[in-house]
Amino acid sequence: MQDNQRPPDTSSREQTLQRLLSRTSRLLVKGHRASATLTRWRLILFVTALLCTITLYRLGWYQAGNLSLGSFLAFFLLIASYHTRLEQRIHRLRQWQHIKQTHLARLRLDWDRLQERAYPAPDNHLYANDQDLGGPHSLFQLLDTTVSSQGRERLASWLLTQPPSPDEWTERQTLVRELTTRSLFRDRLTLEARLLGEQEIDGHRLAAVLRHRLEIPRLHIILPLQAILAATTLGLGLAALLNWLPGYWMWSFGLYALLYFFTDQGEELLEHAVGLHHEVEKLGKVLGYIDRHARRSPTALAHTWAPLANSDRAPVSLIRQAARILHAVSIKAHPLVHLVANALCPWDLWYVRKLGQIQDQIRDHLPLWLDRLAEVEAAAALGTFAYLHPAYIWPASLQTNSQGSGATALCSARNLAHPLIPSGKRVPNDFSLRGLGQILLVTGSNMSGKSTFLRTIGINLCLAQAGAPVCASQFEWTWLRIACCIRVDDSLDAGLSFFYAEVKRLKSLLDASTDLSQPPVLFLIDEIFKGTNNRERLIGSRAYITALAQSHGFGLVSTHDLELTELEHSVPSVTNAHFQETVAAGELLFDYQLRPGPCPTTNALRIMQLEGLPIPETSPDHPV
Repeated sequence: MQDNQRPPDTSSREQTLQRLLSRTSRLLVKGHRASATLTRWRLILFVTALLCTITLYRLGWYQAGNLSLGSFLAFFLLIASYHTRLEQRIHRLRQWQHIKQTHLARLRLDWDRLQERAYPAPDNHLYANDQDLGGPHSLFQLLDTTVSSQGRERLASWLLTQPPSPDEWTERQTLVRELTTRSLFRDRLTLEARLLGEQEIDGHRLAAVLRHRLEIPRLHIILPLQAILAATTLGLGLAALLNWLPGYWMWSFGLYALLYFFTDQGEELLEHAVGLHHEVEKLGKVLGYIDRHARRSPTALAHTWAPLANSDRAPVSLIRQAARILHAVSIKAHPLVHLVANALCPWDLWYVRKLGQIQDQIRDHLPLWLDRLAEVEAAAALGTFAYLHPAYIWPASLQTNSQGSGATALCSARNLAHPLIPSGKRVPNDFSLRGLGQILLVTGSNMSGKSTFLRTIGINLCLAQAGAPVCASQFEWTWLRIACCIRVDDSLDAGLSFFYAEVKRLKSLLDASTDLSQPPVLFLIDEIFKGTNNRERLIGSRAYITALAQSHGFGLVSTHDLELTELEHSVPSVTNAHFQETVAAGELLFDYQLRPGPCPTTNALRIMQLEGLPIPETSPDHPV
């Protein structure tokens, strides 16, 4: 199982990103210089215009003064318009730079530069916590490029709900592989969203607002009446201003105000909608961008987007219309503007009516729009991961001949390494499990790499079944459920000791591996029964491993108990492998290479000795 060959590094991608960032930095420097120059010229132009115009007026040259004022004003507005467009381009370039810097951070595993967002993992999941799928320094943090809550949840579901159906996985990987080659599309998708703010599109909030239709009693009567009163007030006010009529406008305005204050304007919903137009506008931008690029067919992106492209309801135009309506509703955030607008016309009532109309048009279609957006976002996230790691290979899933056939269950890899370990430090290994009941019993010294190897297998299988490439030179498997007992924590809230929590986890794993209605289980167990004493651990481990050898699954079990290696003689499906270390110049050295057979050495006493703890003298026959 040894192989010193390592997958190629990702230096080419890193160099490409560095060149792009250098070019972007130079463009930003030029842009800032140009902006500073325009700022100075605007100031000079303003002062010059002020002096020239005042001088001409003081000299009595009013016509020349008016011409000077008009000319300078037009020139000033022209420069201001160009300056605004320049600042917009600079902002766009900054966001583009941030996207590329984040890609470089993903490549270098620079976790401080990667945003950590909520990871929707259920409690008591059989492998999420063990495989570092969520939380800080996790696979999800590395992968997540999504811009909406639905996209984030879809990406998480691909990692957490496995295995998918073969047809679903095939379509998913086809889309991911297509988007891998379209780096500009992926980055522009992120850019379009970031230009309108860093906050993600909250699809759940959008759906809740659009489902809650505001009903104002007798709106169809009150709105026309208010419109007539507002028009009457405006006409009478104009007549009073021109001294055509007395101040009759006060009567119509008083009636208008009275009716306004006695009408329920739906304050709760209107306040809920305030500010939502930013998210709706962002959703419209993102949907519009995908829609323009999904017209080319036949492509996987066009196939994914087909339900929207073939719909009689164009999502982009409706979403933009909803954004304009919600933007009008949002003037409630500005009390003075809101008061003036409603004093002049029935602003709130009109837009409550418009909001209800757009709700009726969008409500039933929004779930489909968000679903297709989430699919593209999740695939784009995996596509970015694949693009940044061109040395990773696309794994091949093998179809089983029949459910439950031990001869067809398989998980095999060459040069398999952990994607969350920097490329210069990770050590690849080969492994192969073929047939139900096969167990690789892994022994080895402390810190020799047993736990990392188990996580390496699990996280790569998780990537493979999500539709992503894996960190290996070859990877084949049949559809598998993943079940782990690697990281087990006690729970003070639930009153569970570490050992009892471990027992409950192992029971869940065993139950999963006896379910014949589902695909086989790949179990990964680290330091089995480490929460109890040596005698009971050995008895329990033997019985548990024997039961697993007869289950609907296969996998790896690591242990410090070298007595368990004797199971190879009594249980034919158990095979021994080990990691080991060497001692040089008083230091422990690990090569993290998996070797066949039981571990010939231990290092616990050696570690105690190196750290200065007292240990008993040992004879040459019992080395430390």
